[in-house]
Amino acid sequence: MMFSVDISQRLGEFQLDVAFESAAAVTALFGRSGAGKTSVINAIAGITRPERGRIEIGGQVLMDSASRIFAKPESRRIGYVFQDGMLFPHLDVRGNLEYGQRRTPQDAHYVDPAKVLALLGLARLMDRKPAHLSGGERQRVAIGRALLASPKLLLLDEPLASLDSMRKSEILNYIELLRDEFRIPILLVSHAVEEVTRLADQVVLLSEGRVAAQGSPAEVMGRLDLGPLTGRYERGAIIEALVADHDTLYDLSRLVFAGGELLVPHIDALIGERVRVRIRARDVSLALSRPADVSVTNILEAEVAEVSSEPGPVTDVRLTAGGSMLLARVTRQSVDRLGIRPGLRIFALVKAISLDRHSVGFA
Repeated sequence: MMFSVDISQRLGEFQLDVAFESAAAVTALFGRSGAGKTSVINAIAGITRPERGRIEIGGQVLMDSASRIFAKPESRRIGYVFQDGMLFPHLDVRGNLEYGQRRTPQDAHYVDPAKVLALLGLARLMDRKPAHLSGGERQRVAIGRALLASPKLLLLDEPLASLDSMRKSEILNYIELLRDEFRIPILLVSHAVEEVTRLADQVVLLSEGRVAAQGSPAEVMGRLDLGPLTGRYERGAIIEALVADHDTLYDLSRLVFAGGELLVPHIDALIGERVRVRIRARDVSLALSRPADVSVTNILEAEVAEVSSEPGPVTDVRLTAGGSMLLARVTRQSVDRLGIRPGLRIFALVKAISLDRHSVGFA
């Protein structure tokens, strides 16, 4: 389903001027705190009213300043999951979920409650109040409540920000299931590279209230010129691969892609399943010849496409490997010593243990 946003809004000293459209299963609004991400989804939800613009979802116009159209929030058929869940504290889980159902006219219901309960594992929580739920459980209930409103679009505003590492991984898995099972377009707000690269099909990068770039996660996160906005420390590449087999003796999984193959710690996936692998630039080393007798198991043949011109002791190098893109972070001294330049054939070394469970998700 296509949705489009083109809005302008003055928020104190902050000016929001954002225009983008997407038909992706998961679109991420990505950027640093204060970039305007939450302001955009609040406008989509009807919580705020932009001074100018147009918002359309699946052919339904939610707002058009030129035609003086402004649909009420309750009529927009949008599910909204806030950062802290925002459950009603006086209602148990059942009551919170039923609230989501009551928001939608009966003839517009298309989400099966039993399927939501099963998928999110909520059946055993139905009689509990929010105060007696863990952070991950509260977010699952919040997602379930939003789904049971049978939305045309699901807004997720930093849904993992308040969770610990274990709960984040749990909710990431659930969001992947939602994407695959319900086919509801998702607009995810996040400033975390890990979440965006694992979940998103399209990325809209915001900076100071404007769209700085839009494209696939690989395109946006791989651009060297966007380093100040995407975060240099977590910068990396994304590779789409297939699960080839599992090594039960060493607890590893072998993934294949156009540029070669990767060994990673075992992932719970079927042979032939598509996965998405995030390889951080800081986990990639370079060599002019194929090394022998080293512990690194992932050695990929590549070609240098671009060398960053940013000042300082560290340099990012963009590589191509069989149609896939990689990034490597090395010292400027190494660039000069090895003569690294565009067009050079080179070997990229990636330690298998750097590709942990947080780096591999289902495509």
